[in-house]
Amino acid sequence: MDQFKYLKSGNACYHSMQNLLSSSLLSKNIKIKIHSTIILPVVVYGCETWSLTLREERRLGVFENRVPRRIFGPKRDGVPGEWREIYVELNDLYYSPNIIRVIKSRRMRWAGHVVCKPET
Repeated sequence: MDQFKYLKSGNACYHSMQNLLSSSLLSKNIKIKIHSTIILPVVVYGCETWSLTLREERRLGVFENRVPRRIFGPKRDGVPGEWREIYVELNDLYYSPNIIRVIKSRRMRWAGHVVCKPET
């Protein structure tokens, strides 16, 4: 459950940056840079040692979708009054690797370092 500590820290970081992410004075590219350089590293710190369950992966996915929704706003479906999942569309606007893939690739990289380490 160590990853929840980082998710809480990531939420705190997100909420402290919320005014910047919804500001009309900053460009979308700057907001994306804020997310990728400030918020995301807080969440994935120490992820090399995590073991993720499906529940935890879902929680990380919800967290991951929060920033693009804040930057780009909600997208409306053709049917009035119905909102749809906008992750795929936002991923087209804002390219960011899936947070679960990032965590798994970092774990594999860390495992490679452990294997190559001398036994002494």
